[in-house]
Amino acid sequence: MRLAMLIVHFLGLVMGLGTSFAFFFLGVAGSKLEKEERQKFTLNTFALSRMGHIGLTLLILSGLYLMTPYWKTLGARPLLIAKLCMVLVLIVTISIMSVYASRAKKGETGSNLKKIANLGKVSLIAGTIIILLAVLNFR
Repeated sequence: MRLAMLIVHFLGLVMGLGTSFAFFFLGVAGSKLEKEERQKFTLNTFALSRMGHIGLTLLILSGLYLMTPYWKTLGARPLLIAKLCMVLVLIVTISIMSVYASRAKKGETGSNLKKIANLGKVSLIAGTIIILLAVLNFR
């Protein structure tokens, strides 16, 4: 069962962090468009966020299972504590981005897209740090 959950965890990782990288590169591509086209383009790219949410859900569910042997020794694993804290940062960041995305779709486009772009950078950095901490902890 552990191997199956590890596979699910890595699939979730690919889906979740892959979405962050995709948004980053789509943002670079969109920056070359005129303002109205860029806003429309960005709103259309939000369809990718569903993949990121599914990936994050898979990560959380499989991660809870994979953490089973480590809960007892969590206090002695500062890197694991840091990783779990960064996961919380990521969850909060993505939740806030989702709120801004729904507002942007309803017509409050400009300011919400800027907030999403800034939070997108935070989520990409948080995801990368989570991977780094996981590798250092479980090597």
